[in-house]
Amino acid sequence: MCGLLGFLSADSTAAAAVDTVTAAGRCMRHRGPDEFGRSWHDDDLALAFNRLAFIDIEHAHQPLRWGPPENPDRYVLTFNGEIYNYLELRKQLADEFGATFRTEGDGEAIVAGLHHWGVDGVLPRLRGMFAFAVWDTERRELTVARDAFGIKPLFYATGSKGTAFSSEKKSVLQLAGVADVDLELDPRAIEHYTVLQYVPETETLHKHLRRLESGTYAVLTPGGHVTGRRYFHPRYPVRPISGGPDSADAKARYHEIAEVLRDSVKMHMRADVTVGSFLSGGIDSTAIAALAIQHNPDLITITTGFEREGYSEVDVAAESADAIGARHIVRVVSPEDFRNAIPAIVWYLDDPVADPSLVPLYYLAKEARKHVKVVLSGEGADELFGGYTIYREPLSLAPFDKLPPWARRLAGRAGDRLPEGQRGKSLLQRGSLRLEERYYGNARSFNDTQLRSVLTEFRPEWTHMDVTAPIYAQTRGLDPVARMQHLDLFTWLRGDILVKADKMTMANSLELRVPFLDKEVFAVAEQLPVDAKIAHGTSKYALRRALEEIVPPHVLHRKKLGFPVPLRHWLAGPELYDWARETIEQSQTEQWIDKPAVLAMLDEHRAKAPEGWPGGTDHSRRLWTVIVFMVWHGIFVENRIHPTIEEPDYPVRL
Repeated sequence: MCGLLGFLSADSTAAAAVDTVTAAGRCMRHRGPDEFGRSWHDDDLALAFNRLAFIDIEHAHQPLRWGPPENPDRYVLTFNGEIYNYLELRKQLADEFGATFRTEGDGEAIVAGLHHWGVDGVLPRLRGMFAFAVWDTERRELTVARDAFGIKPLFYATGSKGTAFSSEKKSVLQLAGVADVDLELDPRAIEHYTVLQYVPETETLHKHLRRLESGTYAVLTPGGHVTGRRYFHPRYPVRPISGGPDSADAKARYHEIAEVLRDSVKMHMRADVTVGSFLSGGIDSTAIAALAIQHNPDLITITTGFEREGYSEVDVAAESADAIGARHIVRVVSPEDFRNAIPAIVWYLDDPVADPSLVPLYYLAKEARKHVKVVLSGEGADELFGGYTIYREPLSLAPFDKLPPWARRLAGRAGDRLPEGQRGKSLLQRGSLRLEERYYGNARSFNDTQLRSVLTEFRPEWTHMDVTAPIYAQTRGLDPVARMQHLDLFTWLRGDILVKADKMTMANSLELRVPFLDKEVFAVAEQLPVDAKIAHGTSKYALRRALEEIVPPHVLHRKKLGFPVPLRHWLAGPELYDWARETIEQSQTEQWIDKPAVLAMLDEHRAKAPEGWPGGTDHSRRLWTVIVFMVWHGIFVENRIHPTIEEPDYPVRL
């Protein structure tokens, strides 16, 4: 796990930029405290690298050179991630092509595969998480790519002098002058963030800084532009299950799920360092931990929570750890911890993500890094196996699908006339809309009226459908649950869940591995019919059946909480109200945000707290979305907020 960065010059001046490129890597030294500052350059390309080592610690240094016998240094690789099937790939390359390797690491499998199979041949074979850049010194081409799900990030910016790219946006910002890139903000991306609570790919809040999209690659030449080419195409070739949930066919499918998860966890445990596991009170992380301890009897599990009742799964997680025989560690987060960490967390994020669970995750990772260097976690299970309650919505709205368009419009207008909080209002409003109009993931905080009151440059034509329409277009003909899962795969998962997982663990020089987001697991999950996902009054039905012999009974059918945060209570009380008000008042975001409107929203939220926030007066998610943007703006635009960033407290070797 590492941080890569580079500059592809448009005018053969890369050698003059190598020191600047290397210096720009210091702001992401947390990604590679085992060694940072290593560099390589020729006339066209300058590369630098920070490394957090797990496999072949002594020899697999980067930038890494590899090539065929006739030109053994032809390629130069920088690579962030892990290829779990690298041993199998190396053997296959040796058997088929006689490929030889200088290290015991996984990076050479990428380069040798690229040489022998080509980019379209090697990428589907890689089982892992990655963002990489490979320079071909003969063809003068730079190939960059990201893993299918977007577990590992890659930012870039192209200007008149060339293209800068990095694992973190902060480093690209520092190279903007070298590449001659304008750093103006993107008003459409700001509006998308406010609606979605994250910045959707490929956008960032800077107009000319983008992200390479998950599941794509690009081939660049000096002076060229980045054009992503998609190699990951989910197809959802559904295989019906015959005979009901207890039939032989159904049981065979449950067994198939269990076995592919066993194999994925086994592959994800490959490392020359100790591997631990995050553990909440839900089925996903418990399943991963229960499978992991079969390979590491000394497994350490780590959880976090809050002291407020109803906002902690510490007791359930401890019971699960005891049931599987793991050593368990707990980190409780106080309101003071929460408040103090926000500036640093936003700095690590690069772009704002309005998910308050970032804070407990940050402390969870900080605690874990005291004991292990790698952790497993359960991200991705909901998207792959149908775990969100909202996936049941098409069932409840099915009667509306039988209505003619004019009747659905009447139902929507009837819902609009009902007062906020009135039972049935949301049902009528959502039932009047097509799936493409009503569902855009788990973030639904602002409506257009609220956005208009908060955003000074609100543009009604910039909607969530800018982001979701092309994704929905890929799933015509599929059942609505599969379409919702596909949308979440390309929006919420890669925009919120995986961003916070990567950024908060890397902030603490900790590698997170996610066995559910494995290409072999996905190949099994995408074949499940809808009645194996949302059925019998529960979600993830087939997965739960598959895990009956793996997870403790007290977890099997328990509703997932994850790492909930008592944000609505804290914003109304002494824990966060004064801090939030001060943050809003001091912010210099008048160009984008109507600050009096936000302050009024904060006061209404506090005033309604004793009544339990009737109707639509719980503004916590809306407030948090704006406040996180204000903190981000104070750091990256105003240069007014200066977070305290700790030096990695781990050995550094060059």
